[in-house]
Amino acid sequence: MVDQWVTTTEAAQISGYHVEHIRRLIRDGHILARKWGKEWMVDKSSLLDYLKIEKKPGPKLSSKA
Repeated sequence: MVDQWVTTTEAAQISGYHVEHIRRLIRDGHILARKWGKEWMVDKSSLLDYLKIEKKPGPKLSSKA
């Protein structure tokens, strides 16, 4: 069970996101997390599922003057 939970810092390393973005995903309910003591722990499978379904940004629109 311990392997299932990672710190927000580890989640950031796994995902490539900034730690603050991981915290935002937690607040918005996109990934599951629990607070153990002073540390927020992210459910690793929840994070990996989110990464699989995350929408990739589309092509940039060119600005025509």
